[in-house]
Amino acid sequence: MTHLRLGLNIDHVATVRNARGSAYPDPVRAAMLAEAAGADGITAHLREDRRHITDRDIERLMEALALPLNFEMAATGEMQKIALRHRPHAVCIVPEKREERTTEGGLEVAREENRLAHFIAPLAEAGCRVSIFIAADAAQIEAAARIGAAVVELHTGAYCDLHAEGKLAERDAELARLREMSAFAHSLGLEVHAGHGLTYDTVGPVAAFPEVRELNIGHFLIGEAIFTGLGPAIAEMRRLMDAARA
Repeated sequence: MTHLRLGLNIDHVATVRNARGSAYPDPVRAAMLAEAAGADGITAHLREDRRHITDRDIERLMEALALPLNFEMAATGEMQKIALRHRPHAVCIVPEKREERTTEGGLEVAREENRLAHFIAPLAEAGCRVSIFIAADAAQIEAAARIGAAVVELHTGAYCDLHAEGKLAERDAELARLREMSAFAHSLGLEVHAGHGLTYDTVGPVAAFPEVRELNIGHFLIGEAIFTGLGPAIAEMRRLMDAARA
């Protein structure tokens, strides 16, 4: 079975740094540690309000990283210009609201198909792999394929929330939907990624989907690193992913 990649989202290293307005902890240092610990890529979300990752962080990551950078961004002109200037390995288009604490739900592609097709075309032409962060919904997956995205990242947040709330029947139904939509996206020629809210307790069933090629995990691993260190936290997630894959 194909190797399942692990992308570390370093946004919340920057959240801790920005809480004091200091220069530490440094998200670029976290990216370097993640590379040494066995991560396959780094994800960073440059938000419109710059609440965690900053423009300078993106510049430094592009200079320092040997790993691929997955640049998460809203579908705005400002972010498109930044992505075209840096040309990261991948750009992941996500919905963004100023008032939200974290990304809530997937991007509405079907209703904005024409706009998004024109938005992502220059990014793809610049050599960036374009990923669309969406709910596990057939209409959104079909729209992502039509606009020319190379990748869809399925939002696992609902599954993880249901697990945490102990709603096991609903959790299992959501997991079945994720499994079905992973296979559907793959059948359309899309590369399938997944992420949002995954923990040691929830990663296994998603990692076992044969169509999923990459998991992007951040908040949980940064939190776990407080207790065990970033390297051991990543190593344990890597172990669980590999065990599920086997």
